[in-house]
Amino acid sequence: MMTTFASFNLNPAIAKAIDACGFETPTPIQAKSIPIVMAGRDLMASSQTGSGKTASFVVPMLHRLMERSGTGRRGPRALVLTPTRELAVQVQEEVRRFGKFSGLTSGIVVGGVGYGPQYQLLSRPLDVLVATPGRLIDHLDQKKVDLSNVEFLVLDEADRMLDMGFVKPVRRIAGYTPDSKQSLLFSATLEGEVRRVATDLLRQPELVELAANKVRHEGIEQKLFHVDNVDHKRRLLDHWLGDREIKQAVIFTGTKRRADRLAKSLALSGHSCAALHGDKTQGQRKRTIDQMRDGSVKLLVATDVAARGLDIDGISHVINYDLPMVPEDYIHRIGRTGRAGATGTAISLVAPEDREKLRDIEKLTGNRLVGEHLKGDEPKIPLTVVIPKAPKPAPRGRGQQGGGQGGGQGRAPQGNGQGRNRNGGGGRPGGQPQGGGRSENRGGSRGPRPARA
Repeated sequence: MMTTFASFNLNPAIAKAIDACGFETPTPIQAKSIPIVMAGRDLMASSQTGSGKTASFVVPMLHRLMERSGTGRRGPRALVLTPTRELAVQVQEEVRRFGKFSGLTSGIVVGGVGYGPQYQLLSRPLDVLVATPGRLIDHLDQKKVDLSNVEFLVLDEADRMLDMGFVKPVRRIAGYTPDSKQSLLFSATLEGEVRRVATDLLRQPELVELAANKVRHEGIEQKLFHVDNVDHKRRLLDHWLGDREIKQAVIFTGTKRRADRLAKSLALSGHSCAALHGDKTQGQRKRTIDQMRDGSVKLLVATDVAARGLDIDGISHVINYDLPMVPEDYIHRIGRTGRAGATGTAISLVAPEDREKLRDIEKLTGNRLVGEHLKGDEPKIPLTVVIPKAPKPAPRGRGQQGGGQGGGQGRAPQGNGQGRNRNGGGGRPGGQPQGGGRSENRGGSRGPRPARA
């Protein structure tokens, strides 16, 4: 028997909103998750991008919030943590859509905008708060938010939050919430650090795992082209952008600076394009996404800030101009196309120095990507040649080698990477310090020289 939303016996106000959206049959992740959440049990779930995951927790969470009234104290009753501003906005939109007739209140707290309106929001009772960890920690430090009233804690895209260094903030935020809360965790993978965090924060959670990495994205054609260098990469990009089948595309780069440069170059070539990355203000990012949705921008050049939470139905192609540093991000990047049952194309341009990243992606997905070439512009560097890894910087601490003491007392500064290395490796503004920042070798032995980027 086919499951329908009507079979869940949802609160009439929530059911009315679902009917207004024209939804009758839940997706597989919704069909499995909604009853678990409605029953009050903790949940850890994994599903494919574009599978309707957000509604899997928003719908039953709103239903349960309506079962009893709030305490009237300031602060949220439900807290949803997301890794990026874009995803937070998307979740907030879903909360408003499914809570349209409920009378429940909601708000959003993210970086890149002023604190004033957020102070006002947090000073009164609130049913649902969607937040990014960094900005919420700011409010906690200033004692502007009270989380003692939280009944639900949702960690959305948990693996991405951990990849972005939010492990401690997430644990700290959870520590401000009551032990009696119901906790839900959604992630692309339920392995490694994600599982450890889930074990610590969730109480005997139910497990729903519908999308193993090895069976994802059947509707997305994945193409791979080996390139010799940046010029070769750009020639292939120009070739693909001339394809009439490209309706809209997201082009992923490894750095914010490269995203800006490439977007500017493509605009000068006559393409309607825009850049999206972490240095853009919230207003700029929202305008760019709105332009993609209304079709006035065809090409979006983005860093991985857009790999999650970017929900645009018209994206026909994803182009990995640079491969991601984290293999899991490949899954989220290509998931920007082929959404909700549609088909899409993902193209990856792989330089010699990227081949180890490619192997990591293939190992994660269980899918070997066979390289193609453009006739007349084949790669000249043999595929058997692999650029070796850069040597590791001199080890920290003291060691003895050859009878002498090696200095190796390195200090890797945080922030803009403007370190100083007395072995000749200077810091590089805006990135990671070369050779581990400031390093002093004064002993008889010397660690390996730092690699230059």
